[in-house]
Amino acid sequence: MNLLELNAVSRDFDVSRPWLNRVIEREPRRLLRAVDGVSFEVRAGETLALVGESGCGKSTVARLIVGLYPPSEGSIAFRGRRMQMIFQDPYASLNPRWRVKDIVAEPIRFLKNNGPVKKQVEDLLLQVGLAAEDGDKYPHEFSGGQRQRISIARALAGEPDLLVCDEPTSALDVSVQAQILNLMSDLQRRLGLTYLFISHNLAVVRHVSDQVGVMYLGRLVEVADKQKLFAEPQHPYTRMLLDAIPQMKHTGRARTPVRGEVPNPLNPPAGCAFHPRCPHANERCSAERPKLLSIKGVQVACHAAEEGRI
Repeated sequence: MNLLELNAVSRDFDVSRPWLNRVIEREPRRLLRAVDGVSFEVRAGETLALVGESGCGKSTVARLIVGLYPPSEGSIAFRGRRMQMIFQDPYASLNPRWRVKDIVAEPIRFLKNNGPVKKQVEDLLLQVGLAAEDGDKYPHEFSGGQRQRISIARALAGEPDLLVCDEPTSALDVSVQAQILNLMSDLQRRLGLTYLFISHNLAVVRHVSDQVGVMYLGRLVEVADKQKLFAEPQHPYTRMLLDAIPQMKHTGRARTPVRGEVPNPLNPPAGCAFHPRCPHANERCSAERPKLLSIKGVQVACHAAEEGRI
């Protein structure tokens, strides 16, 4: 069963100059399309990871799903009871003036869950690998990994069906990242959670995901099961991301460098957004926007893949 479905979701941001400046200089309003027609499904009990370079729109998708932004176009269907979000910076997302026990207890009190609040808070702290007495401390008394455990405990306090994780390990040391990822995998197995995992690190995504969606300039360019995507990526951009992962077995292998820079999202290129950087682009790529089609069991938006040129 699909717990979450996005259908042609887009989000525009008004980045215009102040009204008076626009009137005097006769400038039109300027809209930035951060998310452009994104559609995907997340099955209950599984993890879908969204990956891409900074600025591709993946964090905006996360905020659209949890309701922090309304979509400009399209629809979002959620078939569970509740969802919660785990943010990238575990210190900025925790109130520094509250004790940990109050931070974790806030969703319990708001939702009026049955049972003694103190006992529930202690159980949640133990569940994420902290001690019950840690509830009397403040966030600044913990390390980055411990703070993220507090954030996870707070998210679990709301008894969610879906956890939207916005780069939850990118601000942590590599060794601590592994601990948090293992904790999240263990919680998913024990509690039957569903994750939408946002990351720019494909090595992390390989560890946690069931399905992977690759975004570029606000658009989904490839969606596939993890095994298929890592074994046989179809889109040139996905191949570029995979080539960026250091691997001993590929030492000395010739690689085709990707040209150019990420385009300005205020003035995206016509046709395929990746065509100015793609070694396989032709005239069709620069004129016609590719649709997300099923090719070799993978959803991919690429004319070259569709025509069998790669």
